[in-house]
Amino acid sequence: MSQPLFQLDGRTAVVTGATGKLGPIWAEALLDAGATVAALDLPGAAPSPAFTALASRAGDRLRRFDCDVTQRASIEAAVEALVRQFGEPAILVNNAGVDQPPDSGGNRSRIDDLPIEQFRRMVEVNLLGTFQVTQIAGQRMVDASRGSIINIGSLYASVSPDQRFYDHLAGDLPFLKSPAYGASKAAVVNLAKYFATLWGPSGVRVNTLSPGGVLAGQDESFKTKYSARVPLGRMAQAADLKGPLVFLASDASTYVTGHELRVDGGFTAW
Repeated sequence: MSQPLFQLDGRTAVVTGATGKLGPIWAEALLDAGATVAALDLPGAAPSPAFTALASRAGDRLRRFDCDVTQRASIEAAVEALVRQFGEPAILVNNAGVDQPPDSGGNRSRIDDLPIEQFRRMVEVNLLGTFQVTQIAGQRMVDASRGSIINIGSLYASVSPDQRFYDHLAGDLPFLKSPAYGASKAAVVNLAKYFATLWGPSGVRVNTLSPGGVLAGQDESFKTKYSARVPLGRMAQAADLKGPLVFLASDASTYVTGHELRVDGGFTAW
């Protein structure tokens, strides 16, 4: 009997940045579809409650591996370790990234004096980290002549942040959503297209999943303003993201590569 299209039994999936905000969502979706999951994150990074709960029920199908995506040697060591534990990766979710959540208002900058170190750090993690993990784990997929790589983008890869979402936040200076986040995510989308064309002949598909704003304890004013800008009238919930990820990871999307799947409730349609 042929394997159902959305089933991932027997496949090893790698998720970077797995212990934080979105990582447990991707890991849970892959586990529920039958995959084993190698969860990569920084050494010493405190796991979120969601990841801890997931790990407690997943048993030996989920294992955490230390990995700094900005350090090639760290990535190589993590990939070698996960291959010994689970076998060759068939799915890679490039989720590790640095965002800029609204702050407490005490240490802000204007655009003309925005620290270049902040911009550099976002590019280093979001873009260069994604590139290096793709180089190392993706090449193993090329060698095996199969695999699905999913970069996690953002709606801000294609549109600019609406600074009015944040103008209710108190502080000496207005909160300014950095240009570095969207710029790095736009580059991640293009990077997926590059590898999709390069590795397509080798049987490796590369796509981007770009979520809209995900509900995660934001203040009521932000949620109201953001939701008013979304055709579906609300922020994303974890359940909204799982199906699209499994689609891209599974045989349901065997003729889909180089694509950016926006899961944003229609935000970018306006």
